[in-house]
Amino acid sequence: MPGVAATRSTSFEPLAEEHLDGAAALLAARHTAARRAEPALDPRYEEPDLTRAELAPLLARDGASGVVALHDGEVAGYVLGVPLDEMWGPNMWVEPAGHAVSTPELVRDLYGAAAAAWVAEGRTSHYAVVPATDPELVDAWFRLGFGHQHVHAIGEPLDEAPALPEGIVVRRAQREDIEALVRLDMSLGEHQVRSPVFSQVVPASFEETLAEWNEDFDDPTYTTFVAERDGVVVGSAVGCAIEASSMHRSLALPAGAGFLGFAAVLPEHRGLGLGRILGEAILVWAKEAGYPTVVTDWRMTNLLSSRTWPRLGFRPTFFRLFRAIA
Repeated sequence: MPGVAATRSTSFEPLAEEHLDGAAALLAARHTAARRAEPALDPRYEEPDLTRAELAPLLARDGASGVVALHDGEVAGYVLGVPLDEMWGPNMWVEPAGHAVSTPELVRDLYGAAAAAWVAEGRTSHYAVVPATDPELVDAWFRLGFGHQHVHAIGEPLDEAPALPEGIVVRRAQREDIEALVRLDMSLGEHQVRSPVFSQVVPASFEETLAEWNEDFDDPTYTTFVAERDGVVVGSAVGCAIEASSMHRSLALPAGAGFLGFAAVLPEHRGLGLGRILGEAILVWAKEAGYPTVVTDWRMTNLLSSRTWPRLGFRPTFFRLFRAIA
């Protein structure tokens, strides 16, 4: 009828290979918008051919399950879940490439349609990796009952570190530091299982951690620094290429970046700024190694990390959200 706008019809179907071209175009558009806010993200994923190459293996994975929204036959959004290792519980993950929508609110309908099958299968631990650069999309996931569990962030290298306080020395680790490195490694795991993080990952034993350090210490993939206070090793940090991290993948991985992969300070020496000093050491190392950017990640409930790393200039790029169906 003249003067009356047509109403678009929306339908929901299981996500299938026939939907991948439309889904990839939406995902590429999402990433293009993310790069306007954070240009250091990988520009390759602005191309639908590349986002399709991320989506297709997810859809083909054993146990994958997703839903697509069609507006008059055109893909308007999708949510795709995949199960990962059972260390995450009876889980389903919406990976960085696992969702894209034309409007943020649509993700709530898509999750509602997809999650019914996941819960029916007994998969009640749900994770979603969401662009931090899109507050409305993050809010839509929050309004589905998800909480903020983990942060991925990116920052720039440093030309030089500020002067160190008296009595503090930062240097490359040596083999004679290994037992101190083991204690620091274990101290981070012990910190993470306590309140308010409550990580369910049980820290390895001293013997297991010692064996790992003895085996891997000379691996050139990793660069380890220690912080001494009055001649005693009380902190450590590890840097490497981002490609060595299994946590950062797909659209959440800025190719060619350095990675602040680990930092810890013994409990009795925390609160003195040693975590920041170790972070600065990695940022200077990254500059010397030629990395254009540096990536790190942390638990939002780790109060020390969630305050220290933003103060060093790290900007959130992706949030890992979590919902437990109890």
